[in-house]
Amino acid sequence: MKVTQEKLPASQVGLEIEIPSEKSKQAYEQVIQNFARSANIPGFRKGKVPRHVLVQRLGNVRIKAAALEEMIDSSVNEALKQEEIKAIGQPQLRTSFEELIGQYEPGKPLIFSAAVDVVPEVNLTQYSGLQVQTEEIKYDPASVEKAIEENRNQMATLVPVEGRAAQMNDTAVVDFKGILVNEAETDAEPEEIPGGQATDFQVELQPGRFIEGFIDGIVGMNVGETKEIDAQFPEDYPQQELASRKALFTVTLKDLKAKELPEVDDDFAQEVSDFETLAELRESLEKRFQEEAENKTKANQQQALTEELVKHVEVDLPETLINQEVDQMLTQTAMQLSRQGIDVKRLFTQDTIPQLRERSRPEAIDRIKRSLALQEVAKRESLQAEPATVDERIKELLAQYKDQDIDQERLREIVTEEVLTEKILDWLQANATVELVPEGTLAPTPTEEEELTQAEEIDSQTDSE
Repeated sequence: MKVTQEKLPASQVGLEIEIPSEKSKQAYEQVIQNFARSANIPGFRKGKVPRHVLVQRLGNVRIKAAALEEMIDSSVNEALKQEEIKAIGQPQLRTSFEELIGQYEPGKPLIFSAAVDVVPEVNLTQYSGLQVQTEEIKYDPASVEKAIEENRNQMATLVPVEGRAAQMNDTAVVDFKGILVNEAETDAEPEEIPGGQATDFQVELQPGRFIEGFIDGIVGMNVGETKEIDAQFPEDYPQQELASRKALFTVTLKDLKAKELPEVDDDFAQEVSDFETLAELRESLEKRFQEEAENKTKANQQQALTEELVKHVEVDLPETLINQEVDQMLTQTAMQLSRQGIDVKRLFTQDTIPQLRERSRPEAIDRIKRSLALQEVAKRESLQAEPATVDERIKELLAQYKDQDIDQERLREIVTEEVLTEKILDWLQANATVELVPEGTLAPTPTEEEELTQAEEIDSQTDSE
């Protein structure tokens, strides 16, 4: 079979394929035989319809179309194999199908054009000696005491409060009922807040636990007291009809309790951990937070290096790769939302999906470029994932999830890719100049400031509708 290749934009290869005369005749005859075996024509038994009657009833155009579909599909696959082209995605017909039907004569050669996406060629103009700045995350000793205080609060017991008014950090039990305040129409009937009432509602008196003004209004109240409290719904309140509205709550304080915190000693350490002494617990927390700071610094370094690396990559991406990446991103978002109990079908509709795909496109392109750039570094430097490292990590994961049914072949693919990526990033770092600057020194880029998560974009769009 004669095949002529042509390089096209967006990592496509054009194919001009000539179907030989014997194949064009064979395909036509095969279609007629298939129709003859299955056609139900009155007056004739199945499989016994004369050829001229069959062609007259079905029409020559229909028969040609069926033969063409079979020929084009098989010929493209044969051409890809013959030319050793590694295609991604589905081939696209470049010649009009209607035009081919008009040109097609069984027993004569037929020429048509198709295009396929292929793995793009990657050119890295620089990958060694990159120069970047990144923030260094330092261990904060105060984080140890903060963790201990959080554990103390989790283990605290609530004891009744007597002889004083409510204070911050108390736990209050209240009845409340809220109405919306319409400042423009003072004589209007009060509008109840949907879901804005409760009985025996327990609330911890902490800043930010309720809408603005509600907690502050309870502070200073005595048990048995009823009070009207002014409050304000925030601008970004999920229920748009309540956003930025002022409210008035009638609140009765029915009970008040205070936290009684445990002593910080060896007994406390044994309650909250596997350690015997408080000193051991502190040492463990200190080590953990130091490692977290080091890991965050390393993550910052790797992110800075990959962002710089992408600036030096030249690649013409095929639409197939971009669409696949967008699909994966939206699938991941849908799974995350579903795990949060959100009705994904309500959010991913025929109206929202095209917009979400378009918004996801720039990030998808960036992710593909980053992945291809890292692969190119590995190729040029002959970097590979050591089998022993992969085996050890798989062993750890299988032990961690021993009660789950895991596709070990897929797990090996994922772990191998993960280990190789780590090795590539370590190589980049070892062959780059990385300047560490204090945390908070570098201003976020505009894309980081403006970027919303997929979930936030969907929620925002749904609220506006």
